[in-house]
Amino acid sequence: MTGLPATVPHRVTGRRVEVTAPLRLGAGGRETAEAVRFLRDCQGLGLTVIWEAAGTEIPYDVRNLCHLPPPAERPDECPELTEWRASHSFGLLYHRRGPDFVTVLDRRVPGGAARLTLDHPELVAAFHTLLEPTPLDTLPPARRTAAGLLAAERLALVTDAWAVTLPPRIRRWPVPCTAI
Repeated sequence: MTGLPATVPHRVTGRRVEVTAPLRLGAGGRETAEAVRFLRDCQGLGLTVIWEAAGTEIPYDVRNLCHLPPPAERPDECPELTEWRASHSFGLLYHRRGPDFVTVLDRRVPGGAARLTLDHPELVAAFHTLLEPTPLDTLPPARRTAAGLLAAERLALVTDAWAVTLPPRIRRWPVPCTAI
């Protein structure tokens, strides 16, 4: 399917994507950033994703990822993955683009919706740059600072000096979309 990164092995059948190898979200670095990007892009395209998490430990707060498709259930999984499945809902976090700004809706915290508008040029540039997993040391200093601000607002995941933007750009809403 066009639009999905080839960095994660997968099969597409209609609107369903099956990841053919466990995703190592606890691995850190590029591997984790690529896995998060893949899940984010699938979410943005409105695809159903079937995947397994490798390992039982994730060294960061998975509540930042509850907007993404959760992994299949495993008997030996960490409690955070169970919580992820319980709290997941479509449209908890997404972004829309304007000419010189990005608007983000964040409803990952129950009862606490936030709408953020990124309009500072470095923040917008960092947001767009991090749509592709990026090593932080390749960013200019101002953009690296902006990436840190995005991570502090839980809009980017930074793991082992790699960063990736978290909110998907939703291109396909479920019907009826008013059910969200």
